[in-house]
Amino acid sequence: MTRRRSTYRSLASLQRDNRVCRACVDAGHQLESAPVIEGHAGQRAYLFGLAPGVREGEEGRPWRGRAGRALRRWLELDEERFYASFYCAAVTRCYPGKPPSGRGDRTTTPEERRLCSFWQEWEMRLLQPKLLVPVGGVAIKRLLGLGSLACVGERIELDGAVAIPLPHPSGASGWLNEAANRARLERALELLQSALGEYSRMSPEAGHLTQNST
Repeated sequence: MTRRRSTYRSLASLQRDNRVCRACVDAGHQLESAPVIEGHAGQRAYLFGLAPGVREGEEGRPWRGRAGRALRRWLELDEERFYASFYCAAVTRCYPGKPPSGRGDRTTTPEERRLCSFWQEWEMRLLQPKLLVPVGGVAIKRLLGLGSLACVGERIELDGAVAIPLPHPSGASGWLNEAANRARLERALELLQSALGEYSRMSPEAGHLTQNST
């Protein structure tokens, strides 16, 4: 049963309600999983994607499929460091299923994105993250209000936080086929490695987050 309180005092209570949210199903949208989120209080780096894929929906953990493996290669983080580094959320939290064509994943509707925005807004209030990493055009638009991937490669100051946008690593887009865009991604990853280093110095308990995969 969907429950949304007028106010939340803890991330744990917000997550409990988020994990049983069926607001989109109640509104008539077809979904194929429960909400998928991962993170805990105290994390100051916020990774914001589009929606879970089929594997994420099955396992109940974000970034488990091919796109997640590609993202961790980009960041040079193994799984343990990746999940320790980032609070992982998304524009919509449930696997949306297949489109009528059966190819790829169904594109979520503006109403689904609006219904899910409640959880993201409260996460931001409770976490007060210092590093924002929107992944892909939809996440960038939702989090930063920017309508294109031209901001990839930039460090954006936003209300006391730093935002470093990334393209989506799914491979479905041809954006990275252009050399100029690959250079943008390289700049973004350099900026992100530096920002993660700053974060680890601010939060010693998080450990050395820029350690390469082994």
